[in-house]
Parts: sequence; C-alpha cells; structure tokens
Amino acid sequence: MTEVRTAHTADLDPTALTAARALLDEAFGADFTEHDWEHSLGGMHAMLWDGDELIGHASVVQRRLLLAGRALRTGYVEAVAVAAAHRRDGHGARLMTEVERVIHGAYDLGALSASDEAHDFYATRGWRRWRGPTFAVTPLGIARTEEEDGGVYVFPVTVTPDLSGEITCDWRDGDVW
Repeated sequence: MTEVRTAHTADLDPTALTAARALLDEAFGADFTEHDWEHSLGGMHAMLWDGDELIGHASVVQRRLLLAGRALRTGYVEAVAVAAAHRRDGHGARLMTEVERVIHGAYDLGALSASDEAHDFYATRGWRRWRGPTFAVTPLGIARTEEEDGGVYVFPVTVTPDLSGEITCDWRDGDVW
C-alpha cells in the first residue's frame, strides 16, 4: 500500500533526504545536478512511499515571479519524479495533488518548468502554458530566457495572469527556470 507524506525540508530525516536524492538521480540521470537538488530544498516535499521504499517525489519552494509589474509569491514545483517501475499508475497525479494543495493554501500562483514529455500531464491537471516571453532577474539585470519559452506552466490561485505577457523569475544558480 502506498502513502503520500508531506513535510518541510527541515522536518525530513537524513534517510528520507538520501532516498529522495537517489530517486531523483535514478529518474533524471546526469541531467539532475547539484543545483537541481538545491532547488528542490527549503520548501514542502510530497513523498510517495511504498512501505519503506520511496517511489515518488515532488517539492514546492517559494520564489518570486514578476508579472505585469507585480512580484507574486509563487509556489515553484521542483524535482517531480516517480521510480521507473512505478510509472503510469497515477502516482505522479497523487504527488501533484499534494503539491497543488500546498500551492492553493500558501501562494498567489504556482509555476514550473516542464520537460517536453510532461507538457500533456500538466495541461490535463489545469496548469496553463505560458505563451509570452520569459525573463530572469540576473546579477547583471533582467535577461531574456528565450530557451524557456513554451516550457513554463502556471497554476493560478489568487491571480488570473495574461498568459501572453512577460514573466520574469528571480535569480538562482543553475537553471533559473
């Protein structure tokens, strides 16, 4: 029997954190970097357990996104993965249900950067593809992030954004989106 448990990074023991990192390394391979791991920490984790085995993970961390002149408190989704042997059984949806619950309760907006394979998954859950240009606040000023266009999704909570407008994320090392 599987169980989704949510906890803040500060409340996870080293065994759970090690299991999450191992799952993410297995799911994404060399594409999952130290920066990606760091991006998944400091917020809420939804962890799907099958007994003592971690078979799924997703986290939501706070970021600031700029839309139409407003800085919005955003629940940014990171590190969504299900172990290969457990995929296509609805586990990703269970994880996202928990992440979306956290976003609804604490943020103005949800956001994420989706892989090409996940676009349909997020769209069917009500996430909306950002159609406008993407930017990032960098140490040198605001920079265009053209390579991210079409891959950013938002989940409106207290705002209904113009999906064709500009969207700007705060700075972080590694992948900014």
